[in-house]
Amino acid sequence: PTSGIVVFARTSKALTRLNKLFAERKAEKIYWAVVRNKPSILKDTLVHWLKRNPKQNKSYAYPKEITDSKRAELDYELVKSLQNYHLLQIVLKTGRHHQIRSQLAAINSPIKGDLKYGFDRSNKNGGIHLHARSLAFIHPVKQEEIRIVADPPEDPIWNACLGNQ
Repeated sequence: PTSGIVVFARTSKALTRLNKLFAERKAEKIYWAVVRNKPSILKDTLVHWLKRNPKQNKSYAYPKEITDSKRAELDYELVKSLQNYHLLQIVLKTGRHHQIRSQLAAINSPIKGDLKYGFDRSNKNGGIHLHARSLAFIHPVKQEEIRIVADPPEDPIWNACLGNQ
């Protein structure tokens, strides 16, 4: 239901190296999300403990550690406000199941179209307004920065957020 960057490894060795980069949190992952409810704090770090429910394919965010939960952290910042929606930029610090969706819902800012996490109606295309904007890391062999950037799909709300009306 999201848009944006997807990374594939061509070899098992490359996959091992990519997995190591992610596990050691040496990759910068930036997402954009469109929400209706503007967060009360415009720039913040969210730390929750997420517990996954496989039967519901959903993760629940808790303010304190509970049994079988995992720590989840992200930074967000309000980038732009429209009449009815707000664009947030999110820097993902950990990569948990449905982390952004769950944490934004926990601060009463569910993502547009995300029925599972509290938005009141779905988008016509069935997706949600969550976009993997960029990924940056140091190439493990060449030691050069690799930065991949993806524009959001053509959509009236994304266009309005980016001034492409």
